[in-house]
Amino acid sequence: MFRRTLVAAAGAAALVAGAGLAQAQIRIATVGPMTGQYAAFGAQMRAGAEQAVADINAAGGVLGQQLVLEIGDDACDPRQAVSVANQLAGRGVRFVAGHFCSGSSIPASKVYLEEGVLQISPASTNPKFTDEGGWNTFRVCGRDDQQGQVAGTFIARNFPGRKVAILHDNSAYGKGLADETKKALNAAGMQEALYLAYVAGERDYSAIVSRLQQAGIDVVYFGGYHTEAGLIVRQMRERGLRAVAIGGDALVTNEYWQITGAAGEGTLMTFSSDPRKRPAAAEVVAKFRAKNIDPEGYVLYTYAAIQIWADAVKKAGTTDPKKIAELLKAQGPWRSVLGEISFDGKGDVTVPDYVFYVWRDGGYAEM
Repeated sequence: MFRRTLVAAAGAAALVAGAGLAQAQIRIATVGPMTGQYAAFGAQMRAGAEQAVADINAAGGVLGQQLVLEIGDDACDPRQAVSVANQLAGRGVRFVAGHFCSGSSIPASKVYLEEGVLQISPASTNPKFTDEGGWNTFRVCGRDDQQGQVAGTFIARNFPGRKVAILHDNSAYGKGLADETKKALNAAGMQEALYLAYVAGERDYSAIVSRLQQAGIDVVYFGGYHTEAGLIVRQMRERGLRAVAIGGDALVTNEYWQITGAAGEGTLMTFSSDPRKRPAAAEVVAKFRAKNIDPEGYVLYTYAAIQIWADAVKKAGTTDPKKIAELLKAQGPWRSVLGEISFDGKGDVTVPDYVFYVWRDGGYAEM
């Protein structure tokens, strides 16, 4: 087990494995919001990465060498993400499982491209990440245009004639998802009654709730994270607004219910079919649960990103990032805890898998 020390640089923090560096010769990293209001997702990524590295090292490592895992904290802040990316590149990291927020992954990917670092994001869904990315950008999750298509079509089919509001937080992820959902909704012949932005990090959203009430809104779609969506839903219920709440994959954390309480009952959200129930994940899921860790959300996605990279390195016989990137696209499917995954020429998964979930009694399950 590695001793971790805190390394800070230019406002960015990274927990770095310390002891055993002479024996562990291959450095990789995972980067996400380890602090800040989205730290629940950082905890998911960290848990997945640590277990993946532990399992790989226990099986003999990669190319006869053990892995060192560095944990980078970008707090979902683009500037901090760039700082962390530069720091990791300077430390010789050649693979990063991250970042979480699209607004962090996109600018960080430019640093990684320049420094020759391969990046596989477990969670960044904005299309620009791979559409405008270089040879080094991959993700094991879907894209907002795919997720938005599912959400917009669902709303049009299930709520015909109802008044729909689309809200977003102006982030790369939130606005991107809201816009794609709006696009699909409009293409299905339905026009939203309201399209509004809200400021992330506030505590009082009564002005937004009043706008929704005045417009007689029946359905509220959230393009944003669980922290703000949870507060708005709770304040909606406190004001007597019973509109159906719908969100994206950023609501896939038990913290959502901790914010909403019973007000979150019936909230709908899109996410891939539950990876915890996939046969390929059974052994790893059991390991997490033995540690009292629920591998929800992006735990297994982070595990899979590292698992796939390690398998590609073994097959290529090198850690050279460009050669690994070429192999990832040219060959496949790659076996992982998520099942078999193949990548297209952009680095996107070829078979995205979005379904709807509903929150009931403090938990969420596929519909």
